[in-house]
Amino acid sequence: MNLSEFCIRRPVFTTLLMVSFLTLGIYGYLRLATNALPNVDFPTIQVTASLPGASPESMAATVATPLEREFATISGIDNMTSSSITGSSSITIQFNLDRNIDGAALDVQTAISAAQPDLPKEMTSVPKLRKVNPADQPVFYIAVASDVLPMTQLSEYADTIMGQRIAMLPGVSQVNIYGQQKRAVRVRVNPELLAGRNLTMSDIAQSIQQAASITPPGTLMGRYQQFNIDIVGQPNVANAFKSLIVSQSSKGGISRLSDVGDVIEGAEDDRTAGYANGKSVVTLAIQRQPGSNTVDVVDRVKKLLPQFEQIIPASVTLTPMFDRSVSIKDSIHDVQITLYIAVILVILVIFLFLRQFSATLIPSLAIPFSLIATFGGMAALGFSLNNVSLLALALSIGYVVDDAIVMLENIIRYREKGLPAQEAALVGAKEIGFTILAITFSLVAVFIPVLFMPGIVGRLFREFAVTISMAILISGVVSLTLTPMLCQYMSFKEGGWSHDKTQWFQTAFDRVLGFYGRTLTFVLAHRFKTLMLTIGSLFVTVLMLIYSPKGFFPLEDNGLILTQTEASQDISFDAMVALQTKLAQIVENNPMVDKVTSRIGGRGSLNQGILVIGLKPQSQRPKIQEAMRQLRQELSKIPGINSYMQPVQNISVGGRLSRGLYQYTLQGLDYHDLKKWSESMIAEIKKIDDVIEVSTDLQMGSLQINVELIKDKAESLGITYDQMRKELYYAYGTAQVGTIYTQSNNFEIILEVDKSYQREIDNLKDLYLRTSSGKLIEFDSVARLKLGPTALSINHQGQLPSVTISFNLKEGGSLGRVTDQIKAIEKQIFLPASIISSYQGTAQVFQNSMAGMGWLLLLSVVVMYIILGMLYENFIHPITILSGLPSAIIGAIIAILIMGMNVDMIAMIGMILLIGIVKKNGIMMVDFALHAQRSGVSADQAIYDACLVRFRPIMMTTLSAFFGVLPIAFALGAGAELRQPLGIAVVGGLLTSQILTLYITPVIYLYLNRFVRNV
Repeated sequence: MNLSEFCIRRPVFTTLLMVSFLTLGIYGYLRLATNALPNVDFPTIQVTASLPGASPESMAATVATPLEREFATISGIDNMTSSSITGSSSITIQFNLDRNIDGAALDVQTAISAAQPDLPKEMTSVPKLRKVNPADQPVFYIAVASDVLPMTQLSEYADTIMGQRIAMLPGVSQVNIYGQQKRAVRVRVNPELLAGRNLTMSDIAQSIQQAASITPPGTLMGRYQQFNIDIVGQPNVANAFKSLIVSQSSKGGISRLSDVGDVIEGAEDDRTAGYANGKSVVTLAIQRQPGSNTVDVVDRVKKLLPQFEQIIPASVTLTPMFDRSVSIKDSIHDVQITLYIAVILVILVIFLFLRQFSATLIPSLAIPFSLIATFGGMAALGFSLNNVSLLALALSIGYVVDDAIVMLENIIRYREKGLPAQEAALVGAKEIGFTILAITFSLVAVFIPVLFMPGIVGRLFREFAVTISMAILISGVVSLTLTPMLCQYMSFKEGGWSHDKTQWFQTAFDRVLGFYGRTLTFVLAHRFKTLMLTIGSLFVTVLMLIYSPKGFFPLEDNGLILTQTEASQDISFDAMVALQTKLAQIVENNPMVDKVTSRIGGRGSLNQGILVIGLKPQSQRPKIQEAMRQLRQELSKIPGINSYMQPVQNISVGGRLSRGLYQYTLQGLDYHDLKKWSESMIAEIKKIDDVIEVSTDLQMGSLQINVELIKDKAESLGITYDQMRKELYYAYGTAQVGTIYTQSNNFEIILEVDKSYQREIDNLKDLYLRTSSGKLIEFDSVARLKLGPTALSINHQGQLPSVTISFNLKEGGSLGRVTDQIKAIEKQIFLPASIISSYQGTAQVFQNSMAGMGWLLLLSVVVMYIILGMLYENFIHPITILSGLPSAIIGAIIAILIMGMNVDMIAMIGMILLIGIVKKNGIMMVDFALHAQRSGVSADQAIYDACLVRFRPIMMTTLSAFFGVLPIAFALGAGAELRQPLGIAVVGGLLTSQILTLYITPVIYLYLNRFVRNV
């Protein structure tokens, strides 16, 4: 007794089995998280180190290099980059995807400890690490503003009250605070007043350090009691430091800090700023933990906002800026609408062929049972409701009914021969059962190679492959159990329901079938020409795969644009603020724009800024590419500053923030060589038609004051390099000379000369140095000052100096074509072997993925052949079944090109899917022909009868698949850009393969059938 017979004779068992499928599926659905994409966790760690006042060269040589040397000993590193600017170095370490992030963090912390002896002793803080995921963009932004409170106090509210509380929420990974001006005590000294009291900056620094010392006094241990000792009255606010005694003469005269300067409550970093809606703001950017529910995380944060408003002063306003959950919900809603449309179209196709309500209902039940049960499997495997998994479910609609259609059509055929309902169900199910198994397992087999795809692409599409495979396997179970069981209760009316109303379709189908029979006879009579056409299509397929324009992923329109701005490298902070404000005002006034945030400084260079632009809903504006084009034109009118735009994508790879979506990196031992060759490459890359917004991170045009010690004179006076360096550091290096600790926070004490003495080169001459005899001499009496060029930032990759060239593509541009042209440019300009070139981020993943995609397609065919060979116990017939694949690939590529798209990763997955779909026609033909030949029918007659008898189920299943995927191919709305290439590829492939395989497969069958006995 086979499975179908068992279920036909045990209807209660079968019914309860399906109820259990539904129950588990509904339970699983309620547990599924909602996200934009499957969880892709890049094990990435970012280490930041600071030494205020140090030049980029000094930071790179004394901080970044020792740390990089230790990090290089850690196993599993995929990529390591660093960027050093004035006073700060940031090192990003990206590990292999299989590396455990917690273990990697322990290794990095150990390496930091090992590098500690080699780091500058002036560093007041240990390098800090944090786990980051470059694939995850912030999901929610909040702007905190006030017209009354200073930015330091506003920053304290944003950090201690809001940021820390939000970070404790379930699902929140971290809260980044932009535009923050952390409170500090700033001591601003007048060097002339200082010299008048025979003092130096070092004297002031020493006095403050002694006053702010937190050395623990100790404990008294008595016979019966113990007593802690503490010192009270230490200064902890700016005003308290003003009365600090900094010197005392032998005659009893004293000098206080207020006598030589001022002490104010200020910001630790006063060269950072954030703006939104024309106001100064502090922006909180919330990132979710990998695998958490984006929509739930955003909802939890929103629920906290009313609580924050009750705690903070009434003058503080909280404005939600950019909510990524909105686009996610819109995208998933649009996929669900697409899914519903596909269901309706598929059911309509079934009804037109069967023309009976009961007959239409039976295969249609396979859709809800298969899809709902799949939710249970998704929940068990930790998947989420996202664009990729829902796309898999939407695509599966056209295929989950295939098995049920084939089963139902075969049973109906026996009913039409006069068999009773139960007997027709038993005979029809037994005859077609193996065919259904072959269709199901061979379709699932095509996704096996996808499960082993490496890297980010493999991680993304693993969920797609497993989800659609589960749906297809469950549909196979439904078609072998529920479908034949229900068929025995199906009412049957000869000619179908309401014969007169649907006769037009039957008449049209009969004419098509008659035409097919006549043309098939002609093709079989000229089989050699058909064979040559098949072989030719194989060669055309290979050529089209090689020479078609390639891309990575289509650009999504999430309504969010990240714009990086850059001014001249020697620009002042105030001038940069003025230019950035002009850009922000232009963007805010654009009718396409909803909200804008702007920020300068922080961890970046002072000549760089960032605009985050939120566009209005898609119905109120053009596509995001057109919106960026218009904004570029407007922003280009502002002289002195450049802007580089890129749409924020759900699929983001690479560990660095760059000015373009694609990066090309040069590495070498010498920065001057790098500068020379990078400039040559940039000049040529700008000539490529598909490329726009070419930029580089090479910044060697800043200005530097070189201080040269007059050695002989300095030595005679007892003045050393270290003494001179410290005096300059305390004057201009934003020196942190102490820390104030409170119950809830701590604040740095910053020492510097007054702002009026920080503007000109000649201001250095106002400083004084103390000789070995105790007298003060003018700074320029022992030093020469020269102005020269210097680097604004120093970048390393893999411990080598590097220059990264970033670029974007024009709309319709091909990344594959661009990478080929860049390779040709390297040869054209004779790039030396000492300069190492490579792609980073998206471009690197694209090249790695494309290199293996051809092999993946081939492997899918091989796996399909193996599965079919095992099922049929035959080496030859699987080749017959797979003979229609080239025609499907040709149709897919032609459709992609007609629509003006690139053959990208999404389209490639569509082609892999086609491999599984197209063989279905061959399986139904070959299976019938083999049965007929075993009954003594000749091969010619067997395959001819197979084509005509199986024509109806072939058309039903193909049209179901076609109309199931049609809404995806022509979908609009949120996230449609990501889905369309796959739908278009499948539609194009189905159209060509359906026409050609109906003729190619029987011809190949007859040619290869001669070898069956021999093999």
